Amino acid sequence: MAKDSASHQGNSGRPELRVLRQDEWDIWYDTLIRAFGGVPETAEERDLWRSLTEFDRSLGAWDGGECVGTAGAFSFRLTVPGGASVPAAGVTMVGVAATHRRRGVLTSMMRRQLEDVREWGPPLAVLTASEPEIYGRFGYGVGTLHVNAEIDTTRVRLSVPPGTDDVRLRYAVPGDVLDVCEAVYARKVADRPGMLARLPGWERLGLLDPDSERDGGSPLQCVLAERDGEVVGYARFHVKPEWDAGGPKGSVQLRDTQALDPAAEAALWRFLFGIDLTSTVKAYGRPMDEAWLHQVSDIRRCALRVRDSLHVRLVDVGAALQARTYQAPVDVVFEVEDAFCPWNAGRWRLSGDAKGAACERTTDAADLSLSVRELGAAYLGGVSLGALGAAGRVRELRQGALTEAAVGFASAVVPWLPHGF
Repeated sequence: MAKDSASHQGNSGRPELRVLRQDEWDIWYDTLIRAFGGVPETAEERDLWRSLTEFDRSLGAWDGGECVGTAGAFSFRLTVPGGASVPAAGVTMVGVAATHRRRGVLTSMMRRQLEDVREWGPPLAVLTASEPEIYGRFGYGVGTLHVNAEIDTTRVRLSVPPGTDDVRLRYAVPGDVLDVCEAVYARKVADRPGMLARLPGWERLGLLDPDSERDGGSPLQCVLAERDGEVVGYARFHVKPEWDAGGPKGSVQLRDTQALDPAAEAALWRFLFGIDLTSTVKAYGRPMDEAWLHQVSDIRRCALRVRDSLHVRLVDVGAALQARTYQAPVDVVFEVEDAFCPWNAGRWRLSGDAKGAACERTTDAADLSLSVRELGAAYLGGVSLGALGAAGRVRELRQGALTEAAVGFASAVVPWLPHGF
């Protein structure tokens, strides 16, 4: 549970931090919406986020009777290299009123929140950032990237694997097939680091369909992929009709797709490429190693753009590092700097391989020196410790230790966050 707010009373004119009460939610959420520009959400969106809010894990900063800061955390389970599902605090709904900038409100909320997460027990905190430069000073590192694409389907062909023609596709009402789509998603979670096990209520996120998210496109559509009567994949998308003097030039806006095998995945992508009256597939937030990237005939006409996604923070260095496995044997001592969470600072010996790991305090000489931010970036296996070393952010103290750690930390499957929160 969160600490009693009485120990966090404001002083010297600073706002008071306290755990959110249910009767304060509307004021608190309105403060957040205003911090992000003040554009109102639909009743459906607002209802969903209220239902998902964990009040005992949400903080408000109050200046008298006015809410001037918000921060929350969701109780997630995050897949890590090796397939384990590790408790993680999903930091969310962070905002500060423009009237109270540069007064330490954000820093006080982040410090209090990380102290609380440590007390709750998850070894990790994760977030997606509206502005990436904000969270590095609190120990978060960019742990996953994703790719955005706008594919010219008039010029790009897709080469599909054997078995693709055996997959049957059919349209379905998104809400009517939610359970089978969630079953497909659930079977995929353990396969890729960075994926979130969806708790009850989170399945509604995939059905949110406000006009603001359609960019002029159709209401949400869904196609199922089936083989021998079993659902083996799905795609949710919008179609945006558009014409010019030369004829139709509509676009397909992909919201989500998951499939259980390569043929089902290829069948869904081939379908998206071939929808009548369209010439572009817009796919945002996709994995960096997704199969279609290697099946297209002309990657240059896919207009790829890479963006940061999940930011990772180790709240308990020892517990986090021993919760995952390592694809090659590793035995290194890290000298960890963590001024924001000083309980992590010092030397840690990590010994592990593909079967398991241990990480404990040690007085042995350090092999690598780095901050907790670099450990967070490398934790899911998508960012190389070697690259961070080349950037001057990891210092090698024992020759060969950086290569050993970099190989061990890597993941055969690129980590990916499937949706925001």
